[in-house]
Amino acid sequence: MKGYASLVLEHLVKMPSFAPFAEGMNGVDALSVDRFADGEMEVVLNASIRGKEVVLFSGAARNEAGIAVEEAKIELYHTIDVLARSQAKKIIVFEPYVSCARSDRTMRRSSVGLWVHFKTLTALGVDHIVTYQLHSDKSKSMLDPTLCVLDDIDAFNLLSKYICDKYIRDKETLDAVVRKEWVFCSVDAGGEKIARSFANSFGTQLVVAHKQRDYTKTNTIESIRILSAAPIKGKKIWIVDDMIDTGGSVTSLARALARRKPAEINIMAVHAPFSGKAQQRIGKLYKSGILNHLIVADTVHCLPSMPLAMPRLDVVSSARLSANIIRNIIANHSMSGIRKSFNAEEYINKPDLF
Repeated sequence: MKGYASLVLEHLVKMPSFAPFAEGMNGVDALSVDRFADGEMEVVLNASIRGKEVVLFSGAARNEAGIAVEEAKIELYHTIDVLARSQAKKIIVFEPYVSCARSDRTMRRSSVGLWVHFKTLTALGVDHIVTYQLHSDKSKSMLDPTLCVLDDIDAFNLLSKYICDKYIRDKETLDAVVRKEWVFCSVDAGGEKIARSFANSFGTQLVVAHKQRDYTKTNTIESIRILSAAPIKGKKIWIVDDMIDTGGSVTSLARALARRKPAEINIMAVHAPFSGKAQQRIGKLYKSGILNHLIVADTVHCLPSMPLAMPRLDVVSSARLSANIIRNIIANHSMSGIRKSFNAEEYINKPDLF
C-alpha cells in the first residue's frame, strides 16, 4: 500500500512531537520485487533497518498495482521474511482491511483463511498486527497475544466523525433533526450491535434486519425481514455494515426498506471491496432513486471508475487516524482515546477527538 503509506507519513511529519521519528521513515520506496524465470518471487530490501521498528502497510484486496489477492499475500510474507533477516527490532504489520477475515468459521470441513494468515505472519516474525474492523470478534481469538499483539481498531468512529462534519455540524441540528428524523439500520441480526452503537451515539431509533442465508453457497441470500418497532415512513435511514462485498445484502435490504416509504436511504460501511456485481447493483439503486448517499472508508483502493458508476460515493480518508495509531504504538502511549466510544454531542462540542 505504497500510496496509503505515503499519506500516513505526511500526517506523521505534521505532528510536531513526532516529526523526528516520522522524517526517518524513509522506507516507502526501499522494497523491490524480483522475479525468477519460473515465476517465483524474491523481495529485496534496499536500505538498512537493523535495530529499527518497522511499520509495514499491506493490503491483499484490490490495490493500486492491480496485484491479485493471493499474490499480494505471498509478497507480504516474503517482505516480512526479509525484514526479519535484516534484523529489524520490531515488525508491525498495518493491514487496514484483512481480505481473508470472512474466512473465520472453524466448525466445518474447510480451511480457515484468517487462521492461516495470522499463523503465517506470526511464524515469520511479526510482533504486532494492526487492523480496522475485523469481520467478527471471534477473529481476534485466533492470535496468541504472547506471540503477537493484535490491535483491531473500530473504524466506525471515523465514519461517525465524517457524517457529523458533513451533515450535522451543530447541536441544534443534532437535537431537532437527527434525533427526531434519523434511524440507523443493521444489515442482519449479527450487525445489530454495530447499528445499536450508532443509534446510541447519535440518540436515534434502531431498526434491525434479519437476513436468511444459504450457507451451502457463498454470497447467497434467501430472504430479508425487517424487525422494528420504530416507524420507518418519512425517516432518514442509515444502513450500516462493516463491509460491502458483492452488494447483495445491502441492496436487497435497501429495496425492502424503500417499500416502507422512508424519506431517504443512505448506506455506510468501513470496507468496500465492491466485488463482482457490486457496482452494478448499487448503481441501479441510484438510478431507481432508492439510494441517496454511500459512505465508505479508504481501507480498500477505490478505482477512478467507481464514482462514475456510483454517484455521491464518499470515500473517507483513514490516513490521519492511522498516523495517530502508529504514533501511540511507537511512543508506547495509551490507545484508550482512539478506542473511546463515539458520542455525537461530545464531538460536535469538541470536534477533534482523534
